Amino acid sequence: MKQEKYYMKHYQEHGYVVLRNFFTDTELNALAIHVDRIYDEWSKDNAADIYQHKLVNMHSLTSPEYFEAQPDERIEFFEAIASKKLTTLLEELFGSGIYFHNTQLFFNPSNSERLPYWHRDMQYSPIADTIQRAELHNILSLHVRIPLLSEKGVELIAGTHQRWDTELEHNIRLEKNNHKNSEPLPNATLIDLSPRDILIFNAQMIHRGNYAQNPSRKALDLCVGKYHPMTAEHIDETVLPSESEIVDISNNEWYRVARDMIENTIV
Repeated sequence: MKQEKYYMKHYQEHGYVVLRNFFTDTELNALAIHVDRIYDEWSKDNAADIYQHKLVNMHSLTSPEYFEAQPDERIEFFEAIASKKLTTLLEELFGSGIYFHNTQLFFNPSNSERLPYWHRDMQYSPIADTIQRAELHNILSLHVRIPLLSEKGVELIAGTHQRWDTELEHNIRLEKNNHKNSEPLPNATLIDLSPRDILIFNAQMIHRGNYAQNPSRKALDLCVGKYHPMTAEHIDETVLPSESEIVDISNNEWYRVARDMIENTIV
């Protein structure tokens, strides 16, 4: 309990927390075996688009299309994502009612023209900036980063989960007044992670990837959060277990909450 209090205090102040050696090798491998297969297939099939569009991540690794030949492995992947160790930790830190939103896998761009870009996740939605600012304190949208390779792969502006942009941050993030979103920002924290570590950070804080210091990157992000009307409407049912699958997942609360949200049982 003492550790959890430290983690929560750090998160509340800075917007992120790092837990070292959180996973065992066995627990990490239970995730990696699925991620590696899906990423290898996807990256080969989409190599041209990855280069042309300067991609640095893929999403929806739990989509049924990646499990057509091995449907049982989809349930295994859902089990590994929602490990009891992880769901218990997040409930201790943030309370009950957490739902699974999606997965993303981050990698280095194959196109060297792609530069790291500062952003808050919701800026890519149609929701007005003024509304995003007003709701900043009411939204819990988290990334749980699980590095499969050692990386210095993400930079964060600590505290921006609790405050809005400075003038410079706003100009750089939204590329206003001749600024670019790849410019350096003061007070940035570069997070150093090893396999088995996890980083939990607020998706609405200002952050960006880092490519230059990593010969290769492969980092799985679990996107989870709590109900808010601005985020709930973006849940993709296809990345969730079906009703027939969910009964075979022993620790399925994240998925049940998400399905309940889709079915409008949460008000």
